[in-house]
Amino acid sequence: MNKSLTLTVPDDWHLHLRDGAMLHAVAAHSAGFGRAIIMPNLVPPVVTGAQAAAYRDRILAALPPGARLQPQMTLYLTDSTDPADVVAAHQAGLIRAVKLYPAGATTNSASGVTDFDRVRPVLEAMAQAGIPLCVHGEVTDPAVDIFDREAVFIDRVLDPIRRATPGLRVVMEHITTAEGVAYARSGGGDLGATITTHHLVINRNAILAGGIRPHYYCLPVAKRETHRLALRQAATSGEARFFLGTDSAPHPDSAKLQPCGCAGCFTAPNTMSILAQVFEDDGALDRLEAFTSLNGAAFYGLPPNAGKIRLTRRDTPAEYPAQITAGDETVTVFDPGFPLYWHQEDV
Repeated sequence: MNKSLTLTVPDDWHLHLRDGAMLHAVAAHSAGFGRAIIMPNLVPPVVTGAQAAAYRDRILAALPPGARLQPQMTLYLTDSTDPADVVAAHQAGLIRAVKLYPAGATTNSASGVTDFDRVRPVLEAMAQAGIPLCVHGEVTDPAVDIFDREAVFIDRVLDPIRRATPGLRVVMEHITTAEGVAYARSGGGDLGATITTHHLVINRNAILAGGIRPHYYCLPVAKRETHRLALRQAATSGEARFFLGTDSAPHPDSAKLQPCGCAGCFTAPNTMSILAQVFEDDGALDRLEAFTSLNGAAFYGLPPNAGKIRLTRRDTPAEYPAQITAGDETVTVFDPGFPLYWHQEDV
C-alpha cells in the first residue's frame, strides 16, 4: 500500500557543483532543492565577491528552465583573505557564508588555511557582521590517524577558534563521528552541523570489506558503525542544530578509479529517496521535514521555502541512473545498497 508524505521544499546546505562541463551535467540533479550552499573549491578557488558573483551566474545559466534552486555562494578562506572584501560581499548579497578548508584536507584544498592566527581578523569581522563560517573539520597532521582527524580538529582547532571569537556562527560540515555529534550538542544557537546522505548509510566497511569500493570513498572518510548510528540518531532527532548538507561531490570515474583516487560521493540524484528510507527505517518520517527543509533555513536566518514536494512510497522501486555523462566522462551515482521505494514529485 502506498504511503505519501508532503514536505516543504528541501535545501542542501553543502553542495559541490564544480564548473564547466561537469557543472552543466550535475546542476539539473540539484534543481529541485530550494537553496544550496555552494562550495568554492574550484581551480582556482572562489576567493572574492566578484568571483562568487561570476560563479553564481554560471550556475544559473547551467540550471534547466524552471529550476527552483537558488545558489547561496561562499568564499574560500585563505591566509590572505581580506576581511573588508568578505563583509562587503555579504552586505551586497553576493555570499551567504565563508568556507574554511585546512590546507590539504580534501579535494582542491591546497589554498586553504595554513596558519589560523593569520585569519583571526577575518573571523572577528565575520562575527561582528553575522557571517557564518562553514568548517571542514579535519586536521591534516600526518601523525594523526585519518579516522581520528575530526575529533582532533574539534579539540585543537574548532573549540579554540570559537572560544577566541565570541559570536562567530559556525557550521560543522559533514560531521562523521559521535564526537562531532556531542560537540554540536554542546554549543548554543551559534553552532550547527550538517550531515550527509551517504554518512547515514555507509560505514568504513562499505569501503574496505570484501574489496576496495572507490565510489564509497569520501572525505571525511566514513567511520565505524557506532559513529554512523550516532549520526542517524542526530539526523532523525528533529533537533534544530542538525540539518542536511549532502556534500554531493561528483568526480569523473576516470579520476575515481585510480591508484590514488578522488574522494567524494555523488548523491544529488537520489538523496531524498534515500533519506526517506533512512527516516522510515528509524521510525522518524515525521522529523524528515525538519532535517531537510526547516532547521538549516532557521540557522541561516532564512524563511522556509514556499513550495512543497511529495514523497510517495510505492511497490515498485524509483529508478535512478547508475551513471551520468559529463562531457566525455562518466560520473557514478551513489548506490545506497538497498532499493529505493520513495518517489519524489512536486505538489
